[in-house]
Amino acid sequence: MTHLKSLLLSICLLLSLLGSTFATADTDWPKKPIVAILSFPAGGSTDIFARAVLAPLGDLLGQAIVIENKPGAGGMIGLQAAAKAVPDGYTIHFSALTNQSISSALFKNPPADLRKDFAPVALVGTVPHLIVVNPSVPAKNLSELIAFIKSKKGDFNYASQGNGSLSHLESTLFMQRIGATGTHIPYKGSSFALPDLIAGNTLMMFDSVTASLPHIQSGKLRPIAIAAAERSPLMPNVPTLAQDGMKQFDVENFYAIYVPKGVSPAIISKMEREIRKILTNPDFKARMAAQGIHPQFANSEKLAEITANEANKWEKVVQSANIKVD
Repeated sequence: MTHLKSLLLSICLLLSLLGSTFATADTDWPKKPIVAILSFPAGGSTDIFARAVLAPLGDLLGQAIVIENKPGAGGMIGLQAAAKAVPDGYTIHFSALTNQSISSALFKNPPADLRKDFAPVALVGTVPHLIVVNPSVPAKNLSELIAFIKSKKGDFNYASQGNGSLSHLESTLFMQRIGATGTHIPYKGSSFALPDLIAGNTLMMFDSVTASLPHIQSGKLRPIAIAAAERSPLMPNVPTLAQDGMKQFDVENFYAIYVPKGVSPAIISKMEREIRKILTNPDFKARMAAQGIHPQFANSEKLAEITANEANKWEKVVQSANIKVD
């Protein structure tokens, strides 16, 4: 009996020492560069926003954060890669949350899921979308664009950021609402879609304000309407879809940071604290606003709630609209 007690005591002491070692390791994190996986290519709103947040985050953590762009399959390629990473805090996923929620609703058997395979860290903000067209399109507002599209009798192409993306879903819903058809051309993100739109190979696209803004400012693209609840301060003369007659078409386009499930709560808390510092910095907020980005912090607990709500919302939209991935 005495021997058994001695053995149990030794085991408890060992477990205590191991726990202390892991706690110390978590406190010392990070000791090497961190990889951030994105589901969209360089040059789009996800990439632009991610680099703006992750560069100062790396400075605060004392380690570089290396971005890996893994576009394709409606964001599923990047999501799956991040989900399979070792949960040690050295791989994070910068997620276009709204896009990812839509993809999960559209694909029958998604290879990874934000709710099941990840732990939330922090919400980082929103980026509104808008309708942009090639300047050769003889439409200056929404009603003129609808009339022009209908006159084409289905003989036109429209672009999206990819199958299963928010851009794809917005286009599909828009065509359903106006009773028109066209040929959907999916790309692997804005940076691939915009050159063809500028060249006139596609007629229109729902894109982020961030990615389209430089081309709007240069006159290569024309904005028609904002797919959000409010106008963009960068384009005060461009109305929202609701203001131009199409009600209930505003979308909250969320972006957030996650880690693979199993990462230590201590690491998540440390990352969350540093992200809060960045997003609440007035200079950072001003720089982001100039690019059409709205920084918005929410902690891991609130992000878990937002993630679930987005999943439920878009599952209902996809089902009710009978939208299929083409």
